[in-house]
Amino acid sequence: MYWRKTWPFHMLLLPALLLCIVFQYIPLFGVVIAFQDYQPWLGIKGSTWVGLDHFRYLFTYPDGKQVIWNTLIIAAFKMFMNLFIPIIFALLLNEVRKMFFKRVVQTLVYLPHFLSWVILGGIMLDILSTEGGIVNRVLHSFGIDSIFFLGNGPWFRFTVILSDVWKEFGFSAIIFLATLIGINPALYEAAEIDGATRWQQVKSISIPLIMPIVIVVATLSLGRILDAGFDQILNLYNPLVYSHGDIIDTFVYREGLNNGQFSFGTAVGLFKSLIGFILIVISYRLAYKLANYRIF
Repeated sequence: MYWRKTWPFHMLLLPALLLCIVFQYIPLFGVVIAFQDYQPWLGIKGSTWVGLDHFRYLFTYPDGKQVIWNTLIIAAFKMFMNLFIPIIFALLLNEVRKMFFKRVVQTLVYLPHFLSWVILGGIMLDILSTEGGIVNRVLHSFGIDSIFFLGNGPWFRFTVILSDVWKEFGFSAIIFLATLIGINPALYEAAEIDGATRWQQVKSISIPLIMPIVIVVATLSLGRILDAGFDQILNLYNPLVYSHGDIIDTFVYREGLNNGQFSFGTAVGLFKSLIGFILIVISYRLAYKLANYRIF
C-alpha cells in the first residue's frame, strides 16, 4: 500500500541514482591500479601487482611530504578564515537596518562565488602582475617595491588563501544570516528595555544563539582538511611556487595524468580519500557530541 502511494517519488530519484552509480560507484573498481604497476596497453588484468609500493613511494618521494604539508597548511587556513570571516560579516550585516543597502551588499558579496576560477584566475593574473598590475601600482604609489604575488612561495600562499576567502565568504555567511534572522525578536526587545547596547545584545544574544550552528559547520569542515582548492591553485600556480603551493590534487594531476604515472597518481588520490573518509566520520561524531547534530 505504501509503495503504491510513493512510487512516483521514487521514480523521480531514479535518474539521479543512475548517474550516481555510473559516475561515482562504478569508477571505484579502478582504484585497484593503485596496487599495480598499471600499463594501459596491458590493462588491469595484465598489469603487475605491486601491493603497497606506491604508497611507500609517496612518503619517500622527494616532494611527497612537502605536498602533504602544503595541503594541510593551505586547507587549514582556508577553513579557519572561511568560518571566522563569514561569522563576523553575518553579525555586522544583521545589524544593518536599511533593507535596500543590506540587499545590495548581500548581492555584491555573493557574486564572486558563482564565478569560475578560470575567470577569476585570469583576472588575478592581470591585477597582480608586476608589470602594470593595479595592486602593484597602488604599492608603488606608497613607495613600496613590486611584489611577485604569484611567483614567490610565501606570497603565493597568502594570495591563495585571501582570494578564496574573498570569493566564498559572502556565500558562506548565508547559513549564519539565516540563523540570526530566526532568533526571536522578543529577546532583543527585552534586552533593549533592560538598557543593553547593540554590542551587549550581540555579545549576549546573537553570538550564543549561533554557536551551535558554528560548531556544526566547524566540525563538518574537518572532513575537507585535505581539499585545498584544486581548480583555484591549478589556475594560479607555476613551477616557481611548487615548494609552497603544490597540493595533493595538483600533484596527482601532474604526476598521474601529465607524466603518465597512473598507478602512483591513483595511490595518492586513494590515500587522500581514505584520510578524508576517516575525518568525515570523526567530524560527524563530534557534531553529534557537541551540537546534537545528526543526519541519520
